[in-house]
Amino acid sequence: MSFNDLNDFIALPRLNSLTAAPDGSALIGAVQTLNSKQTAWTTSLWWLDPAGERPARRLTRGEKGENGAAFTPDGDLLFIAKRPTEEEDEKAPAALWLLPREGGDPRIVATHPGGFEGVIVRGSTLLALANTLPASTDLEQEGELRKERAEKKVSAILHTSYPVRYWDHDLGPGYPRAYVADLAELATADRLTLRDLTPDAGKSLTAAHADLSPDGAFIATSWTVPLARGDFRNALTRIDAATGERRILVDDPAAEFFAPSISPDGTQIAVIVDMLSTPELAPSTHLELIDSETGVRRRLAENWDNWPGHPVWLRDGSALVMAADTDGRAPLYLVPLDGSEPRRLTADGTYSSVEATPEAIYALRTSYEFPNEPVRLPLSALADDVPEAALAVLPSAAARPELPGTLAEVETTAADGARVRGWLALPAGASADSPSPLVLWIHGGPLSSWNAWSWRWCPWLLVAQGYAVLLPDPALSTGYGQEFIQRGWGSWGEAPYTDLMAITDSVEAREDIDATRTAAMGGSFGGYMANWVAGHTDRFDAIVTHASLWALDQFGPTTDASNYWQRELSPEMMIANSPHNSVAEIRTPLLVIHGDNDYRVPIGEGLRLWYELLSASGLAAGDGGQSPHQFLYFPDENHWVLTPQHAKIWYQVVLNFLGEKVLGAAPERIELLG
Repeated sequence: MSFNDLNDFIALPRLNSLTAAPDGSALIGAVQTLNSKQTAWTTSLWWLDPAGERPARRLTRGEKGENGAAFTPDGDLLFIAKRPTEEEDEKAPAALWLLPREGGDPRIVATHPGGFEGVIVRGSTLLALANTLPASTDLEQEGELRKERAEKKVSAILHTSYPVRYWDHDLGPGYPRAYVADLAELATADRLTLRDLTPDAGKSLTAAHADLSPDGAFIATSWTVPLARGDFRNALTRIDAATGERRILVDDPAAEFFAPSISPDGTQIAVIVDMLSTPELAPSTHLELIDSETGVRRRLAENWDNWPGHPVWLRDGSALVMAADTDGRAPLYLVPLDGSEPRRLTADGTYSSVEATPEAIYALRTSYEFPNEPVRLPLSALADDVPEAALAVLPSAAARPELPGTLAEVETTAADGARVRGWLALPAGASADSPSPLVLWIHGGPLSSWNAWSWRWCPWLLVAQGYAVLLPDPALSTGYGQEFIQRGWGSWGEAPYTDLMAITDSVEAREDIDATRTAAMGGSFGGYMANWVAGHTDRFDAIVTHASLWALDQFGPTTDASNYWQRELSPEMMIANSPHNSVAEIRTPLLVIHGDNDYRVPIGEGLRLWYELLSASGLAAGDGGQSPHQFLYFPDENHWVLTPQHAKIWYQVVLNFLGEKVLGAAPERIELLG
């Protein structure tokens, strides 16, 4: 594979998630590949050998892809897919399918008029989450109502509470409900009977944050509590699987509860607790154990200065394992239940899709040197001084690509004494005799970190063109302790900006970097910082700003989660930190990129930025109306650019812009832009 060829790049297989059979006998990987027309990525399920001896083997080949893998007690594979059959309409929503353990053709075992969002299996109990219209009392009525809306082309949604949108899609008219079914039915019936546990859920059930107890007796889930003035928070709720009886276990006015994970014996729930922020105090996150009957809370790892990742129980219930952002990585940690400090199990890499079986821990591991790969850590190695020595990489459906350069770790000291670190991706030929132009790439979030391979923000495509790419973690980044986040809270234009400039200064002093040819770029909050940089320094030759915040007083009330941002964006903060106030100082050419379906940073931000660059910046449009600035607009993309051909165009336009402004090269023709 060559990073010089965008067709090669978008065709690379992408391993995105991992599911382990409860007994550890099989692993299922979800792998994205291009469809036959090269217009979309579709996900297929692959069998991966947990012993690491046999090659990966593809299991599913649906035209529209599959997801939501889960195992039945007999070892059959359940998955969610849209697949037209003789009995299912072409436009039918995603159904639940079963692939027999011994092989053969998959078959539908459950349908829902709103389609399934996810499934969890514990023993013989299936928990299915599906979008359902609030007025529906059963699945028959649900189907009739949806059919009538479709036939009469009604898309209107009536809201009485907040929120109304999320990331890239409208909320409603259907909302998640929890259904349970007994998998033992499949011994005598073709289809499962779905029983609705939450007929009155409305907007309250958070489908992405639910778990089913190992005996199938109850569900633990985040549950939205509506508040005054358009605000809300998430409590922790228990729902009885037999009766549907629901009761709130924990509701704290100062906190929200996410990622519940029920212990093997069902007595405790490990949960991530997010302490709510204020304009003066940054959010903080910690881990708690909740008694599943009484709701009594106990904090774990109280002195651990990390934000915990999704908690996973060891099968004997003795401890939790999780990944947590740490110093530009997200290693695995073992978290004892006695409150003592977590133990770091791995050194390098960022881990996700963590699964625990009776014999081993499985996960996906990545870094900026390689995409996701499946790994196995035997539980027997936890007694060793260096458990990572026993870590094994398993055969995968997606091999490591050969990089066009090398990765280095860099750091500097900010003016206030804080350590600021990052990654530097260098072209293979970079040296004092042949220094490379530099691109500062600023991450989004802002509560995030450059710690994992990204297909959307891939520095190696720039490195292949001769650029060195700096990926720094300034103030507000996770993995460096709570104080590092607090340094930038409510003052985005201060410590985050000065940290970025300090580490850029440090890297530009290297002999293999050409400090006379530089650019900056970023997306989302990184786009905000790119806009702020543009209005506060002219040191860069070009700036790329994707899905960026421009006028904070406009962004705050129009984003999809205004209640969250209002906790930080006080009127004073918005005035002091809004990039649009410095438009007259912008003297660097900007490439503005925005998608019209972006609900997190609405298109109004991009449109206003574009007009004000032309009308009020230090590089305003001339008499002929032309400008050194450019605007790449995607009418049908959202906060990200998710289709393959648009991803190609994104990189083509960015590389053209950088080539022209930084290298003085003539732009190449992009045929599909006309």
